[in-house]
Amino acid sequence: MAVRIDKVAWLYIAEGKLLGARSKGKALFYIPGGKREAGETDEQTLAREVEEELSVRLRPETISRFGVFEAEADGKAAGVKVVMSCYFADFEGELRPAAEIEEYLWLTYAERDRVSAVSQLIFDQLHELGLLL
Repeated sequence: MAVRIDKVAWLYIAEGKLLGARSKGKALFYIPGGKREAGETDEQTLAREVEEELSVRLRPETISRFGVFEAEADGKAAGVKVVMSCYFADFEGELRPAAEIEEYLWLTYAERDRVSAVSQLIFDQLHELGLLL
């Protein structure tokens, strides 16, 4: 049976650039979010992870589903897949790296090679839709 890592991700685009985060000691950037805890909905996971990682509070009424993407998981054994449910949402507060996050960066489509395989699929779709420069 295939191993699947269930994740939820926050897509936040400003001026055609997508917010990305990089964990301490890692080279690749990823889309903010993470794994759900027992009993959490996608929206609860998203809000908790974003606040833990970037110190901002998502506005629940603005959360909207974008899609689900699946690819090989980076840094895991062959056959391990990551399944990422992606959502747009507005936020309150000032972005500040927290917890394991070393830095955040605004990424364009040209920087697609700086993100994980599943994030590259998301970049492709956002670019095709004209949302990502």
